[in-house]
Amino acid sequence: VFIAQSRASGSHRDVEDEELTRIFVMIPKTYTEEDLREKFKMYGDIEYCSIIKNKTTGESKGLGYVRYLKPSQAARAIEECDRSYRAILAEPKNKSSESFEHDYYSNNMRQDLRGHTLPFCMQPEFCGFEKTETRIQEPVSKRLSVVSRLPFIQEQLFALFDLVPGLEYCDVQRDPHTNSGYAVIQYSTAASAIYAKYKLHGFEYPPGNRLTVIFLEDGNDSSE
Repeated sequence: VFIAQSRASGSHRDVEDEELTRIFVMIPKTYTEEDLREKFKMYGDIEYCSIIKNKTTGESKGLGYVRYLKPSQAARAIEECDRSYRAILAEPKNKSSESFEHDYYSNNMRQDLRGHTLPFCMQPEFCGFEKTETRIQEPVSKRLSVVSRLPFIQEQLFALFDLVPGLEYCDVQRDPHTNSGYAVIQYSTAASAIYAKYKLHGFEYPPGNRLTVIFLEDGNDSSE
C-alpha cells in the first residue's frame, strides 16, 4: 500500500506530521498513556501517545492518539491491531477535535447498527424480533424520552436517532440545575420508535455515558 500526497500539500514532512503518522483509537477508559504505548509499540517507533480527557472532570473519554515516526508504522498499526480499537488515521490538527470525535462516534455507531440491525419488513413490525419480544409490557407510542447525565448537543442527538428511519423531530432540553440531558424524540410510526428504544436504550453515547430511552404518551391508542 502506498500513501500518495497532494502536490499542494507542502513539504513531505508536513504531510506526514498532519495526516500519515497519527492514528486515532478507541480504548478502555482505564488505560493510561503508558498502557496505550505498551499496546502499540510493537508496530513501530512511537513519538508520543495522548489520551483525550473530559475538560471538566479530567476523566478519560476512552479515546486516544498514537503518533509514529513513519507512515508505514501507522499503517501497520491500523491493519494489525485488534479490531476493538477501531483504529483510523487521525484528522489533521487544524480540524476541530470535537468535530472529529463526533464524526468518529457517529461512523462507528453506524457500523455497529449495520452489523447488528434487525431487518425491516413491509409489515408495521420488524421481522427480526422474536414473538416473545413483541409482547411489550409497557404502553408503546411513537414518542420517546431520552435522558442522560451529560447535556445533549441537538445536532449530534438528531444524527444518532436519525439512523432509525422515520424520525420526525428531536427536541433537546437542558436542566439548568443538574446540567443533565433530556430530549423528546418522535417517529412517524410506533414500529420505528420501538426499534429505536430496543437498539439505543443503554447505548453509550459518548462512550461511558449510557442513554435511558423510554416511551412517552403521544395521545394515540397504544393498542393500535
